Amino acid sequence: MKPLYLELTDWEFEEKIKALFDKLKSCSICPRNCKVDRTKGQLGYCKTGFLPFVSSYGPHFGEESVLVGFNGSGTIFFTSCNLGCIFCQNYEISQLRVGDEISFEDLARIMIKLQQLGCHNINLVSPTHQIPQIIKSLKIARSMGLKVSIVYNTNAYDSVETLKTLEGIIDIYMPDAKYSDNNVARELSDAPSYFEVMKEAIKEMQRQVGDLLLNGNGIAVRGLIVRHLVLPNGLAGSELIFKFLSQSVSKNVFLNIMEQYRPCFKATLHPKLSRRITKEEFEEAVKLAKKYGLTRIYKE
Repeated sequence: MKPLYLELTDWEFEEKIKALFDKLKSCSICPRNCKVDRTKGQLGYCKTGFLPFVSSYGPHFGEESVLVGFNGSGTIFFTSCNLGCIFCQNYEISQLRVGDEISFEDLARIMIKLQQLGCHNINLVSPTHQIPQIIKSLKIARSMGLKVSIVYNTNAYDSVETLKTLEGIIDIYMPDAKYSDNNVARELSDAPSYFEVMKEAIKEMQRQVGDLLLNGNGIAVRGLIVRHLVLPNGLAGSELIFKFLSQSVSKNVFLNIMEQYRPCFKATLHPKLSRRITKEEFEEAVKLAKKYGLTRIYKE
């Protein structure tokens, strides 16, 4: 199956790029709607300007096996984030903003290098706040011979309007489904109305690419992968998330229920986040997913 962005005409690609950069002039790329002019160096919540801002890149073998395949997932970690999670495991990148501004051409060359290393896809980690820069660079990379799938690896605090512009470009959407309680989302991630935003974003992703499809080697080529990180003391609100996925997305959704939470960054200072989850908490989450008919649950 050919990646979607290879089917776009140059004109269609340019129209999408123009629409995305127009949103940067009074930034409405994500639901925060900061309304700053990032094309003139003004900074909003994400503290990211006009150029791509990248922390690191390389083949990643710690992702889901359907992305890793034989040669790894070609992961690019984009600096900063539009959330403020107090337990982020990549806080040096997301919160401390360790990284460098690079040119659009350099980002395109990174994509090509990852393809040359044999990576099965380009895995965009925390792309939401930099999606205009990414798509501009992707068009350049396509002209240089890029032909692997694109993975949109997101916290799901995404604008549906922006996601609609990405239709016909993104092959695999991989959103987090973090919380079902907006008060918890605000406290732990500074994310107002997270549950409503996340639900609408995931429904749009599903509309565009559908259930996950694999090639003959078991490697993902198109579709939706949902990640849900189990938090201690029920803070993630897992049951309502699984109910939403079952009733409003697909009972065949590819779901990774993750048990790797550990206290990082400021989490050690939060009484309910200062420990790992128990085996019982994880097993209860899996049980709840099955209760709502979700059977395509990822296992290592």
